[in-house]
Amino acid sequence: MKINKLIANIISVDQQLKLNAAQAVNQALTIRNWCIGYYIVEYEQKGEDRAEYGIGLIKNIAERLNTKGLSQRNLSLFRKFFLVYPQILQSLTAFSNNSQLSILQSMTAKLQSAKNEPYKIGQPTTDQSDNNEISYLQKLIANCSFTHFVELIKIEENTKRQFYELLILKTTPSVKELKRQISSLAYERVGLSGESKIAIEELQKKVAPSKPIDIVKSHYFLEFLDIHNPKFIEETDLENALLNNLQDFILELGNGFCFEARQKRILIGQKYYFIDLVFYHRILKCHVLIELKVADFEHVNAGQLNTYINYYKKHFQENGDNPPIGILLVTDKDKALVEYATAGMDENLFVSKYMLQLPNKRSLEHFIKEELRKM
Repeated sequence: MKINKLIANIISVDQQLKLNAAQAVNQALTIRNWCIGYYIVEYEQKGEDRAEYGIGLIKNIAERLNTKGLSQRNLSLFRKFFLVYPQILQSLTAFSNNSQLSILQSMTAKLQSAKNEPYKIGQPTTDQSDNNEISYLQKLIANCSFTHFVELIKIEENTKRQFYELLILKTTPSVKELKRQISSLAYERVGLSGESKIAIEELQKKVAPSKPIDIVKSHYFLEFLDIHNPKFIEETDLENALLNNLQDFILELGNGFCFEARQKRILIGQKYYFIDLVFYHRILKCHVLIELKVADFEHVNAGQLNTYINYYKKHFQENGDNPPIGILLVTDKDKALVEYATAGMDENLFVSKYMLQLPNKRSLEHFIKEELRKM
C-alpha cells in the first residue's frame, strides 16, 4: 500500500466516523431534551408535591440542578418541545433498537404511553399509519438538531410547522437558513405559486443560488411596511417605505443581496434616467436592478427595465462580474402579456408580483399532508 493511499484512508475514516459520532450525539441530545420535557409535564400532572412549587417549578428545578445546559430557559424549551411533539414517544423504541445509543432502552422503558400503560421495548406496531409516522419521526430526529426544533416549536399552526418539517427533510437547511425561510414567508409563498410540488423543490435553489432565476421569487410579501391603503400609495412612498425598512426588505429579497443605491442616476444620450433600487448580489456576483410600479404590468415597463440592464452591462459590469439582473415589481401581471412583452429582451429580466398583505394559507394543507404521507 502506497503512503498516499494510506493517508487518504485514514483521513476518510476519521472524517466519516467523526460525522457519525456528531450525528449520534446530536440525536441523543434531542431525545434527552424531549425526555426531560416529558418528565416535567408528567410531574406537573401527577406529582404528589407539585402544589408546593406551583408556577415556580421550572425555576426551582434549574436552581437545584445547577447544571450547564439545564437552565430555566432551556427547561422551559424542553417542556414546550414535548408538548408540541408528544408523538415522538412512538419513535423512541424503534430509534433505540436501530442505533447504538443503548441508554435509550432504559429511557423508553420508564416512559408511559398515551394510555398511561407501560410502553414496552420492541412493542410491535400493526397499524400501517403508525409505522409511517414512526418512520417519519425517525427521519425528522435524524435530520434536525435541537436548535432546528426550537424554531419549529415557535410555530403555532400545525400545517405551517409541518411545511417547515418537510422543508428540512427535503433541503437540510442550516438553522440560520431555516430562520430565514420562516421569516421570508416561504410557507405563504408556496401557497400562492399554484404549483406547490414544484415550488417547494425550487426552495432549495434559493439557499445557494447558482443562476439568476434562482434569486427571483414569483411573489414578494411586503406586509412589514404596514400599508393599509395600497390603492392610494405613490411609487415614491413605496420606495421610501422600503428603504425605511431596508433590513426587512433585504430579508424578503433573499440570501446574498447587498444594497448599493436608490434612484441611481444614469445618462443615456442627452437625458437622465433614474433606477429605483440597485443591489449587488455577492453570491452571483452581479448587479440587481429593481423597478417598482404601483400598478399592474404594462409592456412599456419591461422596455424601460431592459434599457437599464443593457446600460449596466456596458458601463458598470466589471471583469469578474456576471451580467446584471432586472426585477420589475408590479401589483399584478397577465402571464400572456408578460410573455409577449418580454420576448426577445434580456433573459435576466424578470417580472414579479408584490403583496402588501398576507394571503390565505389554507391552500397548502392538502399538499403538505400528501407530502408527509409519502415521507
